[in-house]
Amino acid sequence: MNPKINKLKAEKAKNLRRIAEMTARNEEIDAQVTELENLDIIGMVRENAITPELLAELIRAAKKNPLPDVTTEVSDETE
Repeated sequence: MNPKINKLKAEKAKNLRRIAEMTARNEEIDAQVTELENLDIIGMVRENAITPELLAELIRAAKKNPLPDVTTEVSDETE
């Protein structure tokens, strides 16, 4: 068998292992981000003494009457 074939197969196997490791790490990072976001939300709710009932009411109201999008686009002023 051509030695290049074995070398390429070994490289592919190594890459697949690295991809699996990075995918697992990304899943861990996603879980940590979600946990921190949840803690921030809980902190805001507790800081403002919002009851679960009031929070549900606020969410329903926001769904019925959403706020306008306030994001702004950055224009290219180098022209």
